[in-house]
Amino acid sequence: MSKSCQSCAMPLKRDPEGGGTNTDGSKSTDYCSLCYKDGKFLQPDFTVKDMQDFCIEKMRECGVPKFLGWLFTRGLPKLKRWSTPA
Repeated sequence: MSKSCQSCAMPLKRDPEGGGTNTDGSKSTDYCSLCYKDGKFLQPDFTVKDMQDFCIEKMRECGVPKFLGWLFTRGLPKLKRWSTPA
């Protein structure tokens, strides 16, 4: 099991639903419930830049300064969703 979502980098232990779901209803070991449901990405048209902006905004809503959000999202291009060819 990945320690972080391979789409947004959120620690999976912080996912309120315990992870996203695969097509068979089982829990995904790679993606969180904010990114993945029923075997599909919830933001299928997102680019890695779109995801970075989305994550920064979500973190700002939780009180994280924008600069820290930017810092936390710099590694997104290396995650499974973004580093493997579609």
